[in-house]
Amino acid sequence: MRKFLDSVKRFVASEDGPTAVEYAVMLALIIVVCIAVITQVGTSASNTFNTVNGALS
Repeated sequence: MRKFLDSVKRFVASEDGPTAVEYAVMLALIIVVCIAVITQVGTSASNTFNTVNGALS
């Protein structure tokens, strides 16, 4: 039982778990921002192409 409690204490004191969670949250936020920027750039490019197409027609 003592060995189990010692391993639980080490697990709780270890910073590997929270660090991995923090990196996962940061990665998720970066992905969301990238998707938002790519969507905005795509919409802007589409509008520009439609304007040029309308001017040429």
